[in-house]
Amino acid sequence: MTDQAPAAVTESPDIPGKPTSASRTTLSHIMTHNDTNLLGTVHGGVIMKLVDDAAGAVAGRHSGGPAVTASMDEMAFLEPVRVGDLVHVKAQVNWTGRTSMEVGVRVLAERWNESAPPTQVGSAYLVFAAVDADGRPRRVPPVTPETERDRRRYQEAQIRRAHRLARRRAIMELREKRAAEGFED
Repeated sequence: MTDQAPAAVTESPDIPGKPTSASRTTLSHIMTHNDTNLLGTVHGGVIMKLVDDAAGAVAGRHSGGPAVTASMDEMAFLEPVRVGDLVHVKAQVNWTGRTSMEVGVRVLAERWNESAPPTQVGSAYLVFAAVDADGRPRRVPPVTPETERDRRRYQEAQIRRAHRLARRRAIMELREKRAAEGFED
């Protein structure tokens, strides 16, 4: 479910925009032995769940209701996270379409018992679709970037959206071509 949704979108009158800061949030969690992988560091899936949780909270706040994860891309793990790290997942809406939003997420970690500044350990971009009570796409308020950094993130989000749409289009064209040539996938 993205901006390419069918006409069944729950319509509403023009929705006023919301500033980036209105839905920005930070989720913090201390990592324990239950979060580790076979190497003894925190499992990437644990970090990805925290990323999705924080992004979902931001999307719900911005859209004023339920929002579902449509895609996650560019999840980058920059440094390992260890047991005892206090992880901060910072998320904000970077861009909005008619029914979808891109949420940018930065993951920071610091030792729970040290006063050193946190280190960035990961980042991700997720697309969420706002849905109504019946699961149909619904309109979202436009995001209003407030700072130069917010404006840069908005412009970068537009580039990522164009790339996602172009990739989807190219894949569909290839599948149609292969089907026309008699290949069954």
